[in-house]
Amino acid sequence: MDHSADALRTDLMTITRFVLNEQSKHPESRGDFTILLSHIVLGCKFVCTAVNKAGLAKLIGLAGETNVQGEEQKKLDVLSNEVFIKALVSSGRTCILVSEEDEDAIIVEPSKRGKYCVVFDPLDGSSNIDCGVSIGTIFGIYTLADVHEPTVEDVLLPGKKMVAAGYCMYGSSCTLVLSTGAGVNGFTLDPSLGEFILTHPDIKIPKKGKIYSVNEGNAKNWDGPTAAYVEKCKFPEDGSSPKSLRYIGSMVADVHRTLLYGGIFLYPGDKKNPNGKLRVLYEVFPMSFLLEQAGGQSFTGKERALDLVPTKLHERSPIFLGSYDDVEEIKALYAAEGKEE
Repeated sequence: MDHSADALRTDLMTITRFVLNEQSKHPESRGDFTILLSHIVLGCKFVCTAVNKAGLAKLIGLAGETNVQGEEQKKLDVLSNEVFIKALVSSGRTCILVSEEDEDAIIVEPSKRGKYCVVFDPLDGSSNIDCGVSIGTIFGIYTLADVHEPTVEDVLLPGKKMVAAGYCMYGSSCTLVLSTGAGVNGFTLDPSLGEFILTHPDIKIPKKGKIYSVNEGNAKNWDGPTAAYVEKCKFPEDGSSPKSLRYIGSMVADVHRTLLYGGIFLYPGDKKNPNGKLRVLYEVFPMSFLLEQAGGQSFTGKERALDLVPTKLHERSPIFLGSYDDVEEIKALYAAEGKEE
């Protein structure tokens, strides 16, 4: 047994060590945020184990209920939702929680309250469980401005007010991508240690990518700028090579690839769903926060995504996010259409 090689493994940058290092840069910090993140990380580890065992544990079938979005709930959705609610409440650092699975916001009981508001999708892409496609958890964190009785209005804030956002992808490996407002870092779960290790420090999205990601099955219902942009991806007018299409249909997996390889992810509004299908608080905002922190852009077809002010918990919005130059192109097409009108 090579003990010297094993000894080297203890000098790894774990997510706990990383967050504590960040905390030490803020002398006024009391460690509340660090505790909250450690509870989120624990939830991710638990769900990762459950996802890996899903086929064996007969968790795959439908739980029979339908969630607020009208989607049939899988048993893993229910389990993941309970895991994260318990993990967040027990941290003693949250005051209001918004989950994709629950119609109303959860107000934490006074004895367990803290100053953070957490919005999350406990298991995004869960319809893909049966076929082994990557799925994930998405979360965003707001701070309560002052001490008062928390209300829904405390989370109906623009995405630029978030203090942190991230996602955990359960795929060929379990990867947690996190930003606390100072760049984006990726951690991979080492199953033998049960620890998330820093594997992707300071992620920067390429300025321009070669991939576009969209559900082309909805093309007949698209608006002019989206149709024109996708046409340009396939038939570039400047003689350059066409972009490649990659679409998994699981937002976490599609955005993860976009973040690492560059390109653009589109979920536009169309005639059938004028506001698109992705939810603002716990899908659009956290992913837009991460993309901007990595040097990319995010746009709704009307404005910068993080400037959007939601009016309902489960509000939806079209979204175009990815490499800076690619998003600039779609912004120019929407601006041109605005002038024509």
